[in-house]
Amino acid sequence: MARKIDTIGARIRYWRMRRGGMSQAVLAGLAGVSQSYISQVESGRKTIDRRSTLVAIAAALQVTVADLLGQGTEPGDPARERAAERVPAIWSALIEIEDGERRPLTRTRDELAADIARSDQLRNRSNYPAMARMLPGLLLDAAAVGGTVLAQVAYQASTCLRHLGYRHLALNAARVAVTAAEDVEEPAWLGASRFAYAQSLPIESAPLAARAADRSLAELQAAAADERVRQMLGQLHLAAALSSTVSGRPDVARDHLDEAAREAATLGDPPDGAGFNGCGFGPTNVGLWEMSIAAELGEPGRVIELSRTVRPQVLAASNRQMSYWLDLGRALAESGRRDAEALAAFVRAEQAAPVPFALNPLVQNAVLAMAQRAKRRAVPNELRLLAGRLGISLAA
Repeated sequence: MARKIDTIGARIRYWRMRRGGMSQAVLAGLAGVSQSYISQVESGRKTIDRRSTLVAIAAALQVTVADLLGQGTEPGDPARERAAERVPAIWSALIEIEDGERRPLTRTRDELAADIARSDQLRNRSNYPAMARMLPGLLLDAAAVGGTVLAQVAYQASTCLRHLGYRHLALNAARVAVTAAEDVEEPAWLGASRFAYAQSLPIESAPLAARAADRSLAELQAAAADERVRQMLGQLHLAAALSSTVSGRPDVARDHLDEAAREAATLGDPPDGAGFNGCGFGPTNVGLWEMSIAAELGEPGRVIELSRTVRPQVLAASNRQMSYWLDLGRALAESGRRDAEALAAFVRAEQAAPVPFALNPLVQNAVLAMAQRAKRRAVPNELRLLAGRLGISLAA
């Protein structure tokens, strides 16, 4: 049954009223945007496409970006609710591991390896609720073995939790992964774990994420003869590029993108579409990150231009394919005059990775903004169907 979504705009208005009835003009001044922009966002006619804008508005309202996005709090979503049932057990396992406790293995080494591979397949398909059901026991058994086994499972846990909206727990899992990789001095897994750490930091900590990626790049350079390490160096450059963009340092971001592109040109796309730890590093992934960075810079035309040169289907990870169609859809929707094309892109994004698509608050708000624009001429059936699959009611 469709539910009434509490939009980002509605949350902004709620917190604005909680701050002594702060006017739209005052909020706009504090956040560095126009009053008309705040008005359109609150009414649902416009969505927020830039992370830096979310950070600025959240800071002006003295709340977190997660508060504005409703991450981890939006009721009624079946995928999130199924996963949420296992989140306390995952948290408990992470606390136990961080505290140094270790339990005996409950499965054989072969069974553990098979279950880790199964969890990785679920990650590749972006089936995070199914991953969440596996992770509590998998984490505890991986901790009994330690080393790269624990680093891999903790990395999986960090990815799963982040996509479900539990960034604070994703950060805990990333720290477990880093410690495990450091214990066995395994550079490739250390690079992967540090990448997970940078990705798990809250959006407000973009400067810290960029600095953390920089430190990891310097530390891992000595092991660059290992192709797996080179892939993770490339991923860390991409993470630093996006974080630097959010932090208002586009020149630094460009340098990191150029370094990633040079590394990718020598490696090529992974033949299996996955590469080390499923990161998929290569020219295609660089192109996808460049699209996301252009979106963050407020350059929808550049996003559309880049999309013509990127073939996301060469990568195995469904969330990378979703990223392509999602960034393209939001860019097409930006002008308000290409909503039919934007809708087609959103449908392709949903087909690529249904769970993270449905859980993405920016998707929900983009669909609602399109519906607001369409009301004068009646909402198209395709848009109504997409909204229904997201659990969004388009009733007045």
